[in-house]
Amino acid sequence: MANAQAVVAYHFNATPDKVFDAWVNPEKVRQWMFPNGNMVKCENNPKVGGYFIFVDRRESEDIQHIGHYLELEHPKRIKFTWATVDDLPDADHVTVEINPSENGSEVTLTHEVDPEWAEYIPQTKKAWTVMLEAMDKVLS
Repeated sequence: MANAQAVVAYHFNATPDKVFDAWVNPEKVRQWMFPNGNMVKCENNPKVGGYFIFVDRRESEDIQHIGHYLELEHPKRIKFTWATVDDLPDADHVTVEINPSENGSEVTLTHEVDPEWAEYIPQTKKAWTVMLEAMDKVLS
């Protein structure tokens, strides 16, 4: 059975280079990822086969998001696995396509999940939309 997909399209008034950098630069990632939480750890090794660890503190609980970079094609495409420690080894795949537009960049984010988690697609789309909006503020 095919994976379920949460797809989010977003326009940035920033160049593809700047959008790509916001995904891989730990200082930038700290500013936009989990805007409703508190990122307490941000490790990032942005190379194919490299990893990331982002820890979001929610109330008194730390949620660790981890993944590996599968593709990095500057400034056009990023593909990585996405999981919490509890979800391993069943990591999701996230693909970020960055295309230049007349006044910035068009980003399409596709988050693939196992069909058994399809009911969470709406909240997954909402979460990524909130994060992309926060990234937009960082880039403005």
